[in-house]
Amino acid sequence: MLIQVVRTGGFAGIERRAEVDTSARPDAQEWHALAAAAVADGRGAPLPGAAIPDGFNYEITVDGRTVHCAEPQLSEEQRDLISRVLKEGA
Repeated sequence: MLIQVVRTGGFAGIERRAEVDTSARPDAQEWHALAAAAVADGRGAPLPGAAIPDGFNYEITVDGRTVHCAEPQLSEEQRDLISRVLKEGA
């Protein structure tokens, strides 16, 4: 499973991208469950004005399916997945 995260917005407006390929990971099942929950809570398209001023907007893509979410309306699973991908991803 390929999980990609794109973060935009924030005070500086700097875009950050990262991805994790779970195919060779021993914890792949954990990543799959987290990704499935995060995608289930996402929107198909970004909602204008959904984020707080200078907040972050996120695009999460899991095996070709893309959803959008924004602060402060992130679910716990989205927040966890985003954090993990941006930390561990390339």
